[in-house]
Amino acid sequence: MNSTLAGFGVLSLALVGLTACAEESASGGALTVDAGDSSCKVSATKLDAGPLTFKVTNNGSKVTEFYVYAEGDRIMGEVENIGPGLSRDLVVDLPKGTYEGACKPGMVGDGVRETLTVTGEPAKKLSDSQELKAAATSYERYVGAQAKALIDKTNEFVAAVKAGKTDEAKTLFPVARTYWERIEPVAEVFGDLDPLTDGRETDAKAEGRDFTGWHRIEKQLWVEGNTQGMGKYADDLLSNIKKVVAQSEKQPLTALQLAQGSKGLLDEVATGKITGEEDEFSHTDLWDFKANIEGSQAAIAALRPALEKQDPELVTLLDQRFKELDTELDQYQKDDGSWTFYDDLTKPQIKKLSDAVAALSEPISKVAAVVAASS
Repeated sequence: MNSTLAGFGVLSLALVGLTACAEESASGGALTVDAGDSSCKVSATKLDAGPLTFKVTNNGSKVTEFYVYAEGDRIMGEVENIGPGLSRDLVVDLPKGTYEGACKPGMVGDGVRETLTVTGEPAKKLSDSQELKAAATSYERYVGAQAKALIDKTNEFVAAVKAGKTDEAKTLFPVARTYWERIEPVAEVFGDLDPLTDGRETDAKAEGRDFTGWHRIEKQLWVEGNTQGMGKYADDLLSNIKKVVAQSEKQPLTALQLAQGSKGLLDEVATGKITGEEDEFSHTDLWDFKANIEGSQAAIAALRPALEKQDPELVTLLDQRFKELDTELDQYQKDDGSWTFYDDLTKPQIKKLSDAVAALSEPISKVAAVVAASS
């Protein structure tokens, strides 16, 4: 996945900068976030409970991210990969409570943090909508099926690694990761579990932590051509995946989180897979690419009744753009179900894939606002 976790918004938030911040309250409408290279200023820090939209503008020179954390650094909402001069919207639904907000210039570290206070009760909770309740339940079933397969295949992968079966482990690596990538939005909610499981080497170095998880083992398999010293990493990988699955059962995603996650999964493709930098040792990026798209489609499918009720034209456009992206991508799948290695693609081929992702990303970015209006 990307350098730090993409998350889903379940809460509305505001951030403050390194210096003094606004103390006025927000009771509705859009809030603005002015993100700089060493600051993060929000138009309000005291928030009323309920759905809100945060417009995050990067006025600095570094790519930035905007997070909100609950206790234990559980990620409640996030927008990532906001380039200099660009803006991104985050639609979130925040219950009363105390949280922390953080801007992350350069997309590393703990970010600039401030306590956020949310009070009151929303006039109507998003969960009151029967369509949205049904969407969350539908997606929960999808996650359950994928999570079971994820644990099963990761067990097989770990067993191969620990037995020193390098070729078998290489074969199982992209297969097991497929189930992870389909439901990665679930993992991204739970603090450090996602980077420990799916973080890249450059991110681990930048954050001063050990390089662990999928990609640590990937490097050993493809660069060194063996599994030496990987037993502990393999055990930790399986343990962390089981923790993600267990916690997801206790805290299933809301409909609004699904909306944010469907966009987040496309962002994974646009900023990681499309560059070839995520599976940089194995070049199995297209396995992940397809899985992210399938996960996004599953989220939209769960939300479909609510979306059709509010904006049927958007649903039609989403169907069209998903089909176009699938057509562009599926030509690289082989008869045995495997995929072309990413470093075998030409620049024009990658450009066409990138254009198809961008074409879908625009309408899918509107889904969260439609969901918020569905209450």
